[in-house]
Order: sequence, then structure tokens, then C-alpha cells
Amino acid sequence: MKKRNLTLFLALLLILTTFSGCSTEGNIGNNDDVLTDQKIEITDDFGKVVSLDKPAEKIVSLAPSHTEILFAIGAGEKVVGVTTADDYPEDVIGIEKVGGFEGWNLELIMSLEPDLVLNYGPRNEEDNKRLEESGITVASFMPETIDEVFDTIEKIGVLTGNNEKAVELVSDMKFKKDEIVLKVKDLGTKKVFYEVYNDPLMTAGPGSFIDELINLAGGENVAKDADNPYPQFDIEKLIESDPEVYLIPNDSTTTLDMLKQRPGFENIQAIKNSQIYFLDANLVSRPGPRIIEGLYEIAKAIHPEIE
Repeated sequence: MKKRNLTLFLALLLILTTFSGCSTEGNIGNNDDVLTDQKIEITDDFGKVVSLDKPAEKIVSLAPSHTEILFAIGAGEKVVGVTTADDYPEDVIGIEKVGGFEGWNLELIMSLEPDLVLNYGPRNEEDNKRLEESGITVASFMPETIDEVFDTIEKIGVLTGNNEKAVELVSDMKFKKDEIVLKVKDLGTKKVFYEVYNDPLMTAGPGSFIDELINLAGGENVAKDADNPYPQFDIEKLIESDPEVYLIPNDSTTTLDMLKQRPGFENIQAIKNSQIYFLDANLVSRPGPRIIEGLYEIAKAIHPEIE
């Protein structure tokens, strides 16, 4: 399965910046994912069959979201390398940093002698080849919906031998998601705008995590008709759309005063009524175990009465 290319949004935010129920007897969620006493096998997000003779014991994670998954399913002690963007949980602070969005130190990664490297997206084919030629297994995931996050968690659980904990985590996340959706179900919808970046103005359109979270949280994304997940958005169109709720990630260079001083913004309902919310960017943008917390934050912004 070929996934969409990484967008400008991922570059700007450095990110921030798939089914495997587990059984030791055979099928894991679907016929492509198998765990037996002899062999572990899953299919990653890019159609590659990933095989291990035994659960991974030393892992390099090349995405903060993957790292969060590893710790959440009880595999944190196996992590020997992470990115410079990793900041959660606190245990990652002392783990070797192998690079960031600008590139990876392959020699350092190989010196750590991992048996598994987890990519976000396909990454560079030459880098993948070098790692695999050195005996390191590479698996690539890039979930783009909440259901795909669930899938990724379960597959990483299989690869690490933490499948039971992964399934439990996914079950808990699904329960919490359903609870939130039920709370907002009869509260009506509000028009919402999410500012990804301010110059040029960019937002989250269809196919993005933010769009899905807004919809689940009882909102109507004013950029729902955009032609890509993270489009530039015309300021005049924004003013005309007149959103009732304005969302901004808390790592944005936009401040409240800057927002209020933009020409024409004084006519937007969200600005006039002070319905402007700065959200934890890691919660709403990282496709990992805290994405449901991100959903709750957006739901509270749209419908404060659910608190």
C-alpha cells in the first residue's frame, strides 16, 4: 500500500516537529500478520513484509510517535535510539539521539546494534538498504487516521513481543474515543478553523488527523473542501467562513494579540467571542497513544460544557 508523500506540514512541524491482535498460535488480526514460536511477520504501511526470528530486543525509533507507542506498550526498555524531537515520556531524555528531520547518523544507528529500526514514512531507500545490509530489520509506518494509529500500535506490539499490552492499549483508546464522541453527539456542530502555520496561513484539510479529530469532536472544519490535507488557506475565505472556534497549536509563532490584530479578523465570531484555544501540539499532531487526549482537548474547545 503506497501512502501519500509527507507534506509541507510535516516538514514545518518536524512531525511535530498497521492489524495485529496478538496470539501466540497464528493469525494476528489479519492473514498478513503472523506470530509463531519460530517467526514474527507483519506487513508494514508500505506493503513490505517484515520478519523477525524473535521479538525485537534493541530498537531505534525514528519518530516521537513511535517512541511513545513503544513506551506505552511496555517496550520502552528496549529503545536504544531516538530522534532529537523526542520529548515524551521523560525516560527518552537519556536515550541516544540518532538525528532528526534533517537526517540520520547511520553509523551511530548501526553502532547501537539494534535488531529493529522503526521509520515514520518510507524514508530514504538507500538508508534503508544500508541498514538492512548490516542485518538490521526496518519497518515503516505512517498512520493517517485514528484507526491506522490503532493498527500501528498493534503491529509494533507484535514486533516487540508486547502484543497483549498493545491490544489492551488499543481497546482502552477505542473506549475513550467512543465516550467522547457520545458526549458531543447531541450538542450540535460548530464551525472550526485550525491554524497550522501563519505565514503563509495554512490549515488542516480533509485527510489530516486534525480534520478527523474536529469531526469526531462535534465540529465542522471550515477547510473541509480543501484539496489536500495541509493546504494554504485564503484569509478572505477564512473571514467569509466565519468560524465559531479558532484552534492553534501551542508551539505556534502566532500569539493571541497577533491574531486579534490581523485585518478583518475582528469580524470573525471566534475572535469576537474569544473562542480561541491554544492546544498541545504533541497531543493533536502525533499519531500515537495520546491522540485520544488530543481528541478530548478539541472536543472541550468546541463544547466546553462536556468538562
